[in-house]
Parts: sequence; C-alpha cells; structure tokens
Amino acid sequence: MKIPDKLKDTIITTIRTLSMDAVQKANSGHPGTPMALAPVAFTIYNDFMKFNPQNPGWANRDRFVLSAGHASMLLYSILHVMGYGVSLYDIKNFRQLHSKTPGHPEFGLTPGVEMTTGPLGQGIGTSVGMAIAEKWLKHYFNRLGYEIINYNIFAIASDGCMMEGISHEAASIAGHLGLNNLIWIYDNNSITIEGSTDLAFSEDVGARFEAYKWYVQRVKDANDLDALEKSFRNAITEPEKPSLIIVDSHIAFGAPNKQDTSDAHGSPLGEDEIRATKINYGWDPNKQFYMPDEVKQYSCRVIERGQKLEQDWNQRFAEYENKYPDLAAQFHQIQNRELPAGWQEELPIFPADEKGLATRQSNSKILNAIAEKIPWLIGGAADLEPSTKTNITGSGDFKKGSYTGRNFHFGIREHAMGAIVNGMSLSKLRSFGATFFVFTDYMRPAIRLAALMQQPSIFIFTHDSIGLGEDGPTHQPVEHLASLRAMPNLDVIRPADANELSVLWKYILEVKDRPIALVLTRQAVPSVDRTKFASADDALKGAYILADSDGTPDVILMGTGSEVQLCLNAYEQLKKDGIKVRVVCMPCWTLFERQSLEYKKSVLPGSAKTRIAVEAGSKFGWEKYTGDHGVVIGLDNFGSSAPYKELYKEFGLTVENIVETAKKAL
Repeated sequence: MKIPDKLKDTIITTIRTLSMDAVQKANSGHPGTPMALAPVAFTIYNDFMKFNPQNPGWANRDRFVLSAGHASMLLYSILHVMGYGVSLYDIKNFRQLHSKTPGHPEFGLTPGVEMTTGPLGQGIGTSVGMAIAEKWLKHYFNRLGYEIINYNIFAIASDGCMMEGISHEAASIAGHLGLNNLIWIYDNNSITIEGSTDLAFSEDVGARFEAYKWYVQRVKDANDLDALEKSFRNAITEPEKPSLIIVDSHIAFGAPNKQDTSDAHGSPLGEDEIRATKINYGWDPNKQFYMPDEVKQYSCRVIERGQKLEQDWNQRFAEYENKYPDLAAQFHQIQNRELPAGWQEELPIFPADEKGLATRQSNSKILNAIAEKIPWLIGGAADLEPSTKTNITGSGDFKKGSYTGRNFHFGIREHAMGAIVNGMSLSKLRSFGATFFVFTDYMRPAIRLAALMQQPSIFIFTHDSIGLGEDGPTHQPVEHLASLRAMPNLDVIRPADANELSVLWKYILEVKDRPIALVLTRQAVPSVDRTKFASADDALKGAYILADSDGTPDVILMGTGSEVQLCLNAYEQLKKDGIKVRVVCMPCWTLFERQSLEYKKSVLPGSAKTRIAVEAGSKFGWEKYTGDHGVVIGLDNFGSSAPYKELYKEFGLTVENIVETAKKAL
C-alpha cells in the first residue's frame, strides 16, 4: 500500500512503543527485537503480503511465521495495527492468564498467528512444510487461466534459530527442492541472552545458505525501508531458489542505554528507559499504549484492501468451481478437513493367519488403499522407505521441478521431517512422516508442537521394540512408548494385528485436533481369528476385551502390539488349567481414557484378583492399569543385539513366563 513516508514512520513507532509498553506492564518479555524489527514486519505486511484481517484463514493468504517467538509483541503489535482481531485490551494483557497475547505465539488462540513458535528453529522448519504444501496445492489445483493458489511464506529467524540444528536440516531440503515461495529474514542483531553472539557463533551464515542453494541478500540497516523493499521484491521474483535476507539490526533500537545489549533481550526496559526512548522517537513520553488517529485510519484501509483481495479471489474461485466442479469440491474438503465419501470402503480386511504380517507391511497395504481415495494424503520417510514401507505406489516423487508427487524423500533429517509434516498439516493437507521408532528422539520437539497446536499430523514409526533384533540397543526403542504416552494431546497407537490397524485408520483420518503416533512392528504378527475372538472394530475404543472366560476373571492379561499374541497363547494355557482369564488388548491408552467410566470398568473390573501387563518396552506407566497388586512384564534395560526370538526369551517376553507369572500372582 502506497502511503507517505511520515505515516510509515508513525506506524513503525506505534509498533515499537506498543511492544515496549506491553512488556513493561507485564514486567516480563522481550522488548528489544520488536523495537529492532518493526520496520521489517511493517514492510512485509504493508508492501508484500496478501491477507484479509477479517478472515485470517483465507486459503490463498500469504503466511507470516515468527520463528523468533520470544519477540511475540512484534507480531501482536503488527496484527493490531493491521486490523486483525487483536485489540488494545489484548495488547495490555500481554502474558496474562487467558489472554490472546501469551508469552510466545500460540496457533488457534490469536487471529493471524500461523503456528505456535518459541522453541527456536521450529518456525522456520515448519515454514518449509508450508512452502511445500503451497507448491503441491498449486500444481494439483491450478488450471490455465485459474490460479487459485499462489502465495508466499515469510519467516523471521533469530540468531538462535540459525544455531539450532533444525535450521540446517530445513534449509538444506528447502534449497534442494527449490522452494522459491519461501523467504526467511535473518535478524542479525548479534545478541543472545548470555551476551554477544561472538561467545559461541562466528560462521558466515550467508555462505552457508549459498551452499544450500539459497538466494542470499543483505540489508545493512533494518531501518532502510527502500533497501528492505528492494530485497523483498527480489526474493519474490526469484524463479528457482528459496531466499534468505540477512538484516543487520540494533536490538532495542533507540533505547539510549540498552540498545545493542543483552539486557534488552529478555527483560523490560524500565520506565525511565522507555521515557527516554520515546523522546528519541519524537513520541510523547507520557503516553502509554498510544495509537494515533492516522494509524487507526490506516488500519481501516488495510481491512478494506484485504476484503477486496479476498472478494476478487472468491469471484475467480466461483468461476473455477463452475468449470472444474470436482476439483473445487476436493478443495472445499481439504479446507474443511473433510474426507471423500466412501473412503472407508477401500480399507482392506485381512484373513486369519497364524504367520501373519509385520504391521509395517499391513500398514503399507492399508496406506495405499486409502491413498487411492484421498489424493491429498501425502508424506514420506527419513531415508527409510524400504524399511517403513510408506511409499504410495504410482504417485510419483515430490521433487524440484515436479511438485505433483505424493512421496517425499526427507533425507536423514528426522527433526526437519517432523516440522515439515506439521507445516503441511497447518496447510490442511493430510501429511505423514515415517522413521524408526527409536528416532523419535530426534523429532520430539516437532511432535510436541503438533500436539500443542492440535494438528492432526501423522507420525508413522516402525521397528517398534527389541523385536527389531540384531541392530541392537542403539536401534531398539525401550522408553519411547512411555515417553510419548506422557505427552498431552497425542494418541499413541500400537496395533496388535493387521485388522486392528485397518480399523484404527478410520479413527486416524477422521481426527482433526491431535497428532497420531502410529507404532508398528518389524517382525510378523499373526492376524487374529476374529470369528473366535472379538471384532477388530472394538479397537476404536482404545482398549477392549479380546478373549474372555465365563464369569468374573481371576487374571486379566493386558498387552499392545506384538505382545497381544503372547497374551492370547497364555490365555489358552491358563484356561486349560482351570483359571478364569481375560485378555484385554490396549492399542491406544488415550482413546480408552476418553471412553465412559462404565465402559472402562467393564473392561478392567476391580474384581479381578490380579492384572498382568505385557509389553516389549519400559514398564513405566503400566501401573495405572495393573494397580498396586499387578505385575508388568517388560524391560528395565536397553535390550541387546540378537535375533528377536532370542531377545524375547532373554527378557521374559514368552508365553511360559506369562503363565508362570499369573499362577504366582494368584
């Protein structure tokens, strides 16, 4: 938007002073970066971004990600000035309970916040997923004369973002894929909490990104609006590469005693320093949370501009819908997180089979059956597809110059993969990433953010236990089930057989408000004879009675995944010995916990004399279901290198040990 230079200065000063005042009132926060980067944020929103403040979720909007989430007041102030639903009341309640302006930006809480940021590097990592999604959506939906998808992703990164390892992974794959719709702004202020970045950081960031095949520019003064405008214009018109704009800035710009100091990074400036700074800005030092009338009028113009942009797009989309009704219907389904009618009809049913399949293999069959019905189910593996079996047959690879493929090669970059999957999910695609279960250690921050943002990201993990065998304890997950089960708003699913897995995919794809960790075996597991035992449909309740004796059970055997078959075999032996026994399969604890109290008591009655849990992982957490007098058969160590059957015997994961343990307990 073309406006006079004087008004630009007034708006930028408004952003700076609102940020200073909010941090001071909260007596907590990071004022320095908002003061430094106000000109950058203003230039992006005023001159280059397409958005409608009255509809922050407009599908073809440009995205802005504040990866430097500690500078949240920069985002809240710019959103307020640009006419989003962030009021002056919200600004004044920065960092207060139940406010729209928490200490770090939170997706779903504040209009205009595209993702939850704060853990450094997560924002720029996730922005790569957003850029990938735009490329895929554009190439899937756009037709000649009907460009309904065409947007860019802007992300502000700090020195800390550049130091975190995820930035290397994410930048590497973005350059490899040629994501020219992605623009990162590196705030080069040379200050961290401990002091100057010279303490720990001396690399040539520009050279690093050039090696990653990025287009790199430098703006030597964050206050030079002409240089900023030129660099952004160059970035947007760059035809083949993602862009990095290195902006040299002064943290706490204008503060006479705290500019360029670490004091301004994470603490309020203080009343006296704020007054002196406002005087430096030519601002009335006695006014707090001041927004001049001309800035309010500007906000109204921004709102009008945004409404016009969306109205024009809506008109084009209506024409598109008339000409391409099937594609338009799919577009609506994606935006509303709906699924095509009849998609469940493709889910395979597996015959009873003593030999069975590894659940990673049955998952491959299920995944491909579903993918035929849901074109926007896309994803890949961290260089492990031959092992995870997650290839979507006949769908091609997503790669530079060919963005229609549905199979992603994330490379050996588990952390970036998790963030990228989140970025695609935030863009409404049904996205998944796959690796060995033990490598959740490398991607846990991204999984946690998916749970925090209530995003239905799908994380597929194979080689789920010591059952992977000879690779040994470095690759054998032990504590990982317990660790992920402890994470709020994450459903950890470990199916017992192929049919249970097929049924649970009904739940997985219909989830809209939480991520899924799907945990699968390397070794074959029998397909349970469902004519003899309970229907696999009962798995949708998270836990269910798979096998039961008449009357009140003396022993309840509980298990997940491959160990359920051990429980079933022990059940048969205990029955022969006249012991009343029940087998409870528990593929998803959190799903079970959301059932009624009446149902939970019917599955795990208190009248049973003992309960025994069996799982090839850490025992931690099972006491919730075994109770004070129950027993957990599991692991207290890291496993060993040997064929898996020998390992199961070594660690007591055998039918014989379950039977003996049950009899001793009774």
